[in-house]
Amino acid sequence: MRSDYCGNVSETNLDQTVELCGWCHRRRDHGGVIFIDLRDREGIVQVVFDPDTADTFIIAESVRSEYVLRIKGKVRPRPEGTTNSDMATGKIEVLGLELEILNKAETPPFMIDDNDVSEENRLRYRYIDLRRSDMQMRMRMRAKITHRLREFLDDQGFLDIETPMLTRATPEGARDYLVPSRTHEGAFFALPQSPQLFKQLLMMSGFDRYYQIVRCFRDEDLRADRQPEFTQLDVELSFVNEEDVMNLMESLIRDVFTHILEIPLPDPFPRISHAEAMSRYGSDKPDLRVPMELIDVGDLMQDVEFKVFSGPAKDPEGRVAALCLPEGCKLSRKEIDGYTSYVAIYGARGLAYIKVNEVAKGREGLQSPILKFLPDEAIQTILERTAAKDGDLIFFGADKARVVNEALGALRVKLGQDRGLMEHGWRPLWVVDFPMFEKDESGNRWQALHHPFTAAISDHVDKLETDPGACLSRAYDMVLNGSEIGGGSIRIHQPEVQQTVFKQLGISEQEAEDKFGFLVTALKYGCPPHGGMAFGLDRLVMLMTGAASIREVMAFPKTQTASCLLTQAPAPVSDKQLREIGIRLRKPRAEASD
Repeated sequence: MRSDYCGNVSETNLDQTVELCGWCHRRRDHGGVIFIDLRDREGIVQVVFDPDTADTFIIAESVRSEYVLRIKGKVRPRPEGTTNSDMATGKIEVLGLELEILNKAETPPFMIDDNDVSEENRLRYRYIDLRRSDMQMRMRMRAKITHRLREFLDDQGFLDIETPMLTRATPEGARDYLVPSRTHEGAFFALPQSPQLFKQLLMMSGFDRYYQIVRCFRDEDLRADRQPEFTQLDVELSFVNEEDVMNLMESLIRDVFTHILEIPLPDPFPRISHAEAMSRYGSDKPDLRVPMELIDVGDLMQDVEFKVFSGPAKDPEGRVAALCLPEGCKLSRKEIDGYTSYVAIYGARGLAYIKVNEVAKGREGLQSPILKFLPDEAIQTILERTAAKDGDLIFFGADKARVVNEALGALRVKLGQDRGLMEHGWRPLWVVDFPMFEKDESGNRWQALHHPFTAAISDHVDKLETDPGACLSRAYDMVLNGSEIGGGSIRIHQPEVQQTVFKQLGISEQEAEDKFGFLVTALKYGCPPHGGMAFGLDRLVMLMTGAASIREVMAFPKTQTASCLLTQAPAPVSDKQLREIGIRLRKPRAEASD
C-alpha cells in the first residue's frame, strides 16, 4: 500500500511519485490550501492539497486528527522561507494527488504532542501513547539493542535456546506467580523468576554457550525500575572462570554502546570489591559520577560524650561516617532539614553536620551544635580526613552500618544531583568479592546474598561449614551510573558443595530433594565448571534512552500496583474456570466476619 515511510522521504526523492500511509498528525487549512502532516513510525512529512485536484481537496477538508490515510503524491522542494530545520523532512513536501481515508478516528483522549499527560491516561490508552515520537524512538532503540546483543553473541558461538515458562516453585528471593494445573489436581506451576536452573542444566547437557532474551516474573513490591514481568538477557558458559565471563560480557556492553550510541566505554571497566564499595559509597551499585565519598570516623568517636556517636562507634555492627559537601555552607537551614527528612526514609534518626567556615581557625572556624562534644584532636582529624575546605559542610551518619550505608549512600547521590556535582558521561564498573551469605531480617538465619547456586572463592570453600559469614563468593555485578545492569557468578558444580550450601541456608535434605532434587541429581552425572550472567534488558534500555523508568521502554507495562490499566488485568474469572482447576475463592476477611 506504500512505497516509502513518511520520515524517510527526502531530497533524494525530488520529482518522484510516492505512496505513503500513516496517521494525520495535524491538519491546517490556509485558505485554499490544506496541509496535512502525515505521521508513521519513521517520522512526519508535510502533504499539500490544493483545489486543482478538486475531489482530493474535498476529502482533505474532512480529515481530522488521527485519521488513518493513504496518499499518493509528488515530492517537491518547499518554497523558499518555509523550510523546517527541526524536521528530517523539513526541506521537502509532498503535493497530494490522491487521498484515501482508510479509517476515521474519534477525538483522542490526549493529543500526540501533548507532554503534560498523566501516566494513568498514558497507560490506559497505551496504543495512543505509543504513537508519540519519544515512545517510538525508545521502542526502535530497544529493537536495535536486542538485535545487536544477538549479533554479538551469535558471532561468539552462543546458541539461543528457550527454557520453560511453566516450571516449579523454587525459593529465589521473591514470591512466585503461581499457575494452577487443571490436569494435576491441587498442584501448581510457577512462572520463572529466572531461567537459572535450566541454563545450568543446559551446561550439564553439553551446550557450552547459551543465551536467551527471556521474560521473567517476580511477585514483589514495585519501584520505578521494577516490574512484575520483565526481560533479561540470560547468558551461561562452560569451562570458564570469572575472568572469562567478565571480559566477554564487558566486551558485549562496549560493543552495544559503540554501535547504538557511538560512545566508547572504558577498556577495561574498573573493579572494586563489595567491601570497598560499601565503605566508600555506602552502596553495592555506586554511581561514580558523584565525586563525594563516605569517610570512616568511628575510631575518633569511641570515647566522646555524645552517645549518638560513641554508641555506634563501639558497636561491632555500627558505623560512624562523614560525607563532605563542597560549598555546603550555602545550604539553608530549611534545606538541611529537608535532607534530614530524606535520610529518615532509610532509617536514619537524624543528620548531624558541621559547617566549615574557616579551616585555618580550627574549632573557632566551625559551626555546629555537636562541636561541644568533640575534642580538638578529633575535630582536626575529621577536617584532615574529609579534606574539607572553607565553605564546605560535613554531614555525619551514626547507627548500624546498614542504616548508615543506605542513608548516607542515598544522600550522596541526591546531593550530587541537587547541587550540580554529577559528572557527565558513562561510568561503568564491576563490583566483585561479594559475601556468600547475609543474615535475614530476624538475624538468626543465613540467606544467599545472590542465589544458592553461587560458588565460593576457592580458598573459602572450607569455611562454608565452619565460618559461613566470612565466605566470599565468585559473584560479580556490572554497574552503570549507579544502576546494576547485570549480575552473575561462577556456579557450584559439585553436588557435595551444593548440599553444604543448602544446609547453611537452613534447607533440610528433604526440602532440598523436593525442590532441587533434579539439580543435585544432574550434578552427579558429570557437570562442567560453569558460570554466567543476566542483564536487565529493560533497565539497560532505560539508561541508554535516558528514560525515567523502565515503564517508558516497555510497550505494555504494568502500574506500580502490578495492574494493567489497558486490559484491566488482573480480573476475576468465572466459577466454571475455577471449578476446572479445583480452586474456591475465600471471602475477604471483613466480609466473612460480617
